[in-house]
Amino acid sequence: MKKLALLFILAGVVLLSIGGYRYFQIQAAEKQAATEVNELLEQSSKGEVSKRTPEEFFPDMGEAVGYLHIPTLDAQLPIVEGTDPDELEKGVGHYRGTAYPMQDDQIVLSGHRDTVFRNLGEVKVGDTFIIELEYGEFEYEMVDSKIVDADDTTIIKSTAPDEELVITTCYPFSYVGNAPERYIIYAKPIY
Repeated sequence: MKKLALLFILAGVVLLSIGGYRYFQIQAAEKQAATEVNELLEQSSKGEVSKRTPEEFFPDMGEAVGYLHIPTLDAQLPIVEGTDPDELEKGVGHYRGTAYPMQDDQIVLSGHRDTVFRNLGEVKVGDTFIIELEYGEFEYEMVDSKIVDADDTTIIKSTAPDEELVITTCYPFSYVGNAPERYIIYAKPIY
């Protein structure tokens, strides 16, 4: 019986160590992306690099491009091009093939519910989001939310010529493992 208890304790220590390592690895990746965004925005504001216009703004996969500010949560989250696991470890992922601000179409941003979007469920209709890029800051107001199946891709669609910000994360927020649903926020630009 003592050997079995010792085995469970050892297994618990190993699992906690793996979880702790992953947590610090993700924190380091987010911090690195934030550093890259800070450098990009600083160089852009000083004129050290030429700013891309909205029409020219098509970042490379994995490139840290800006920030998503969520004032309600006092959050400043780096935005990275792409939504593969490597990109999502660094921050909020921009879904490749969707628009950026001033490109007059749907903008899709995704993130993990247990890292960058841990408190996203606290955001309510009327709250705002700010996307900060090298060519400006753009504010959006939440107008709706819904929950869909995890494999429902119908939310990703052209809204041209109307701009719309869509933010997605896994749902339920407290679910352990691969969540069966997605929480979707819809926001419209504030001009």
